[in-house]
Amino acid sequence: MASTELRSLSEVWLEQRESLQDSAALRRFNERLQREWAIETGILERIYSLDRGITALLIERGIDSSLIPDEATNKDPNLVAGIIQDQESAIDWVFEVVRGERPLSTGFVKELHSLMTRRQATTSGKDQFGKDVEIPLLHGEWKQLPNNPTGVNGSIHEYCPPEQVASEMDRLIAMHHEHESKMVPPEIEASWLHHRFAQIHPFQDGNGRVARALASLVFIKAGWFPLVVTRDDRERYIDALEEADRGALLPLVSLFSALERKAFVKALGIAREVLQEEERIEQVISSIGDLFAARNEALRREWQRAKEVAEKLAGRAREKFESVAARLEQEVGRHVVSHRFFADSEPDAGRRRNWYRWQTIEAAHQLDYFANTREYNAWVRLALITETQVNLVLSFTAIGREYRGLIGVSLYFFRTEEVEEGQRQAVDITAASDELFQINYKEDESSVTDRFERWLDRGMTRGLEIWRRGL
Repeated sequence: MASTELRSLSEVWLEQRESLQDSAALRRFNERLQREWAIETGILERIYSLDRGITALLIERGIDSSLIPDEATNKDPNLVAGIIQDQESAIDWVFEVVRGERPLSTGFVKELHSLMTRRQATTSGKDQFGKDVEIPLLHGEWKQLPNNPTGVNGSIHEYCPPEQVASEMDRLIAMHHEHESKMVPPEIEASWLHHRFAQIHPFQDGNGRVARALASLVFIKAGWFPLVVTRDDRERYIDALEEADRGALLPLVSLFSALERKAFVKALGIAREVLQEEERIEQVISSIGDLFAARNEALRREWQRAKEVAEKLAGRAREKFESVAARLEQEVGRHVVSHRFFADSEPDAGRRRNWYRWQTIEAAHQLDYFANTREYNAWVRLALITETQVNLVLSFTAIGREYRGLIGVSLYFFRTEEVEEGQRQAVDITAASDELFQINYKEDESSVTDRFERWLDRGMTRGLEIWRRGL
């Protein structure tokens, strides 16, 4: 279940982070990430609601009740800001604990819960007649009564009984320390610890928030980033937890890996911008230009490797597309008179015109990344022409405004319609890949290829299914 991509991305990040220790840009990035964590962890539990515009403003400027209008939330803005500030204090404290090398303990878990729920006076419960009531919340204390929720179908999800919580938490902590000694990869340990803690559900309320803080603790200890699960991830997050309840941890590991990967990509963008500025300053105040030229040449050689891997993956994709086109010819050709199925491609076009540039940018918006077609730009297409013309395009571009050795691959689907005689226009652009595929200059080629094959198969299946539904 370990992600080889995260291993290599973390190596790239750790290399570049050394020069950013006193960087204001990195400090701002970490502050915003922690604010996002603090805001979204409460939204996930539906403690409060907050619209996206105000969320972005608070992440940028800090948690301040005066920035929250009444219509942007479902509770008193002062209370919402206070709860978020408590949650921000909790994630700040996790960082402090990691810096102090304090081991995880049940005492730490209780302190974390007490800090995170400081302004939450009550929680929902039921009286002896089964009616919903608000009961006082025990801060930093194990639950004293069962807290087993009832599903919409009437089934009861049973958590650990109150009388067994203390022993189960001791056992959980002991197993975690054993995993640390065995160097279980962070994305697996974070997922395991989160899920097993949630199964115990030791507190009356706040268990989800504490679970995400504990997963963040694992990542932060590894030199990675807090686990930011947002409202947009909620459905996948809940599905993954339900799969873990059934014994399959992989979906939760995959989700946590994807979220950490997103944080790495953003951080590397900041790192490159800061490094470039520092290099320019150094060149002005010193006369050692040759040294920087040699360094840049070393980076160029490393990052050129990512482009070479991308070219090989594009070749493999072209072969797969041609195979699919041939199969469609066999299956569909005898039923449809007017049809054509074929694959074509274009290697890196550099700064030349890209036939699918704006379609690629639209797909990138859907997958939440910046497609830099000036630094790297190649594509492979599967054309599906029957009564309509449809294209499944695999696009390779650099990620970010400044190329940092990361290449993004997206798979998207669009059809064309005639706007005037002899001219066609792309419409209904839809990302067929569920997430961006990334190539970095550190990862072993065989590992990248293996990941790519699985990712491409999933995307092609989805793209062909979209096409089938539209026939």
